[in-house]
Amino acid sequence: MKKIAILGQPNVGKSSLFNRFARRRIAITSDMAGTTRDVKKEIIDFDGKEAELLDTGGIDDSSELFRRVRNKAIEAAKAADIILYMVDGKALPDDRDKELFYRLQRLGKPIALVVNKIDNDKEEERAWEFGEFGANNLFAISVSHNRRVGQLIEWVKNHLDEPEAALLDLVPDEADALENLIAQFDETGTLQEEEDLSEIGVAIIGRTNVGKSSLLNALLGEERAVVSDVAGTTIDPVDEKMTLGDKTVTFVDTAGIRRRGKIQGIERYALGRTRQMLERADIALLVLDASAPLSELDEKIAGLVDEYKLGCIIVLNKWDEALGSYEEIVDELRYRFKFLSWAPVITVSAKSKKRIHKINDMILKVFENYTRHIPTRELNEVIKQATIRHHIPSHKGKPVNILFASQYAIKPPKIALISNRPRGIHFSYIRYLTNQLRENFDLEGTPVILIPKRRGEREEESE
Repeated sequence: MKKIAILGQPNVGKSSLFNRFARRRIAITSDMAGTTRDVKKEIIDFDGKEAELLDTGGIDDSSELFRRVRNKAIEAAKAADIILYMVDGKALPDDRDKELFYRLQRLGKPIALVVNKIDNDKEEERAWEFGEFGANNLFAISVSHNRRVGQLIEWVKNHLDEPEAALLDLVPDEADALENLIAQFDETGTLQEEEDLSEIGVAIIGRTNVGKSSLLNALLGEERAVVSDVAGTTIDPVDEKMTLGDKTVTFVDTAGIRRRGKIQGIERYALGRTRQMLERADIALLVLDASAPLSELDEKIAGLVDEYKLGCIIVLNKWDEALGSYEEIVDELRYRFKFLSWAPVITVSAKSKKRIHKINDMILKVFENYTRHIPTRELNEVIKQATIRHHIPSHKGKPVNILFASQYAIKPPKIALISNRPRGIHFSYIRYLTNQLRENFDLEGTPVILIPKRRGEREEESE
């Protein structure tokens, strides 16, 4: 019977993970550091595969007692067949963790770095700060929210059997790294642990008096938001729900944004609340007034879409009073909003409800792309062909290679480029790869984030 050891510093969630694996409360959990001191053992049934799970005490050198606890934990790791090393995702990477993780890696056993307390998609980026550990198998989870714990369990179950053949014609160690890094996706690009994608959050943003509330009323088919020619009528964000196909869409009509010098009194609070809404949104309807010239403020508001990494649809309202032709206005818009070149443009008249139905259809399409999982094999084939057409420039005279690519998150699609010298991949080359992905996959309306990552510390040291 194989043994699985859970290690880490105090208060990172080891006992909570132990209980989650056991599906019942066995280990005592507490915010007090040092609650677990002895190694706790339990036989766990992983869908017919039994293993002995070891919950070790927190690794700490602050006292003689904790040093003994630490030694017991390391002994448990040496006796184990699989090691799960846990860290606190809300804290910065710790040198003591890094040093011990390297030491445990040298044991030559399957080992995963488990970054706990990653409670939502917005916190996902923090997990990649732990890339400097050089872990081939990194899982960003939240035990308390049961978020992506299933992916970690699947990885453990895979290692209870004999290892399988390498993937994607890579050399064996690269195949293992790829298999474990993308454990959350199957070969079709579908999450193994299903996420709830039945709800879409849509924020309606724009400067004052561009017609956001009128647009909301037109989308809902009834007067839900107060409409007035007085700028600043909407202060509190207004939430309204409607059903589109099998999705529930929550529209948020946010307060109109003015130039900073003109924001007065309660509008300051409204701006803060608008930002809170954007943190929870999936898609922004960026509403612009086609009857007035584009302004610097429009550009700044558009920048919020980029800041919060939202899907986006650009809505040109008051089209029946447009200042120019479609080509002229869109050309200027694309020039001013280069960072939103991927966002579709729809012309409407909220007052007469012309072409409003097109927004509903586009919301569903953009959300599909915002939550898109690109099949791993297809993703790597596109990246491979792109690097053959245009080689990555060398970095400080040394070659730069992308070993493989792996999508690790959605909302929006986030892709890790595992490289021998990630710092050598210039942002202009990232832009080139992003364009190649857009040419091969339908990613209209969503940002795509490519992040170069290293496979291990040794590659970084060799630069």
